[in-house]
Amino acid sequence: MRTIICAIALLLSAAAASASGGVWCSVDDKAVQFEVGAGVTRGVGGPTFNFRGDLEILGRPEGDSLRKTVFEDSDLTQYWLDDKELRLNVYHEHQLGDKFNSVELTILTKTSDEGVYDGRYTLAVYDNAADTEQDGKPKELTGKVSCGAE
Repeated sequence: MRTIICAIALLLSAAAASASGGVWCSVDDKAVQFEVGAGVTRGVGGPTFNFRGDLEILGRPEGDSLRKTVFEDSDLTQYWLDDKELRLNVYHEHQLGDKFNSVELTILTKTSDEGVYDGRYTLAVYDNAADTEQDGKPKELTGKVSCGAE
């Protein structure tokens, strides 16, 4: 009986493993370096899991709280994936005392080959200390991005 249960559990786990894939994007340009990625299930709605990423804004001074950001699952606020487009929106707040800074990474791509998505990123950086006019407008950095999906 134990053997039958183990065999069934093994078959079910193999089926679940084949029902998932992943998405990833990376950039290494003169302004920004980042890598983001997540697992994606192939079920209804294709939810993501284990979203992670690292971002470095090269123009920021060493030790600045906005220079490096580590993204976690909760930072992926929106995503879209089909055979034509991959879109990601990632938002992370940095708290510095009683002030908040933030980075928002938007990735918009179109498929160029099966599983390959090319497009543009926009990184909106809100630095409370640099906002001397108190207009709340972030500084934007843009560039090309390459992504993949399976």
